[in-house]
Amino acid sequence: MSLIAVKNAISEAESKAIAQQGFIYGLPIVMNYAVMYEYAVDRNSGQFKAPFNQIHNEARVFTYQDTAVITPNSDTPYSVMFVDLRAEPIVLSVPAVDKARYYSVMLCDGNTFNYGYIGTRATGSDPGDYMVVGPDWTGDTPPSIKKVFRSSTQFSAVAYRTQLFDPNDMANVVKIQAGYKVQPLSAYLKEPAPPAARAIDFPKIDKDLAKSNFFAYLDFALQFAPSGPEERDIRAKLARIGIGEGKSFNFKDLSLEHKVDVDLGMKQGEARVEQYVISGQKNINGWKVGSLFGDRAFFNGDWLKRAAAAKAGIYGNDAAEAMYPMTKTLGDGEVLDGSKHNYTLTFPAGQFPR
Repeated sequence: MSLIAVKNAISEAESKAIAQQGFIYGLPIVMNYAVMYEYAVDRNSGQFKAPFNQIHNEARVFTYQDTAVITPNSDTPYSVMFVDLRAEPIVLSVPAVDKARYYSVMLCDGNTFNYGYIGTRATGSDPGDYMVVGPDWTGDTPPSIKKVFRSSTQFSAVAYRTQLFDPNDMANVVKIQAGYKVQPLSAYLKEPAPPAARAIDFPKIDKDLAKSNFFAYLDFALQFAPSGPEERDIRAKLARIGIGEGKSFNFKDLSLEHKVDVDLGMKQGEARVEQYVISGQKNINGWKVGSLFGDRAFFNGDWLKRAAAAKAGIYGNDAAEAMYPMTKTLGDGEVLDGSKHNYTLTFPAGQFPR
């Protein structure tokens, strides 16, 4: 089919509708790419942590200056890493951790699916070796590996959370962090490494570029994310406007009229996401409480929920691991403002949350 025929086959109304759905579907993917770029690609980003497949331990808690990720914990030292699974799997090794101290290792892929956990709740406090593999991996599992986790994308985030009891406890946290190890499968097996994956020219991204070139970033990221069964419909629609696998032309070749409608569709999609963040969870005594994070089966193609989860706090935990009650106002509706007041949170006797 020619470029002209393809463009003529899409009405402006269809372009708008696809753009709205595509924005909702793609928002977490583009947000994740932006964090990956700042943390693992751009050494001058101001937020850079470490190259791919290298862990970075933070001997501190995060503050308002840590802007790459929305609403990080401010009382849990993080260790962070992005892994490149194209050439071979990665082996994560964890030390023995005292049972009184909580820790977790959350695996979150480029689709923002939390596809696995290592840690106190999920695997216990004993030491162990775990393997993370890409979507197309078909090799053998070494007998010493306790569990294999499969990412749905070729790049994946790994977020370690280590409990800090008080400010004087940081030295103990640092000792535990030193026991978090990562290595390619070949190094773990003491075998020759396979051929390196091809070099990638990662496109620069920041907040302004993400807005003006949203679908270009989505198009780039989707090449590392094989389509799942529940994605076929939205992927086919995106291909009609030149995005992702199966496309017949480039998105930039759309007519000006179609691009205007795409922009309007994106704005409509963004409004739907914002509304879900505001009203899509239970209201309990003025607190928003809900379960927004999980694996592929948890979302089951609910792209609006996934987008709202990323917008509210990308890389949040599954409900089994953590809950996030949130509020922006006092009980009387007054907006919380830390620049004017200090606040105290009080729990009635016998009603402390567990």
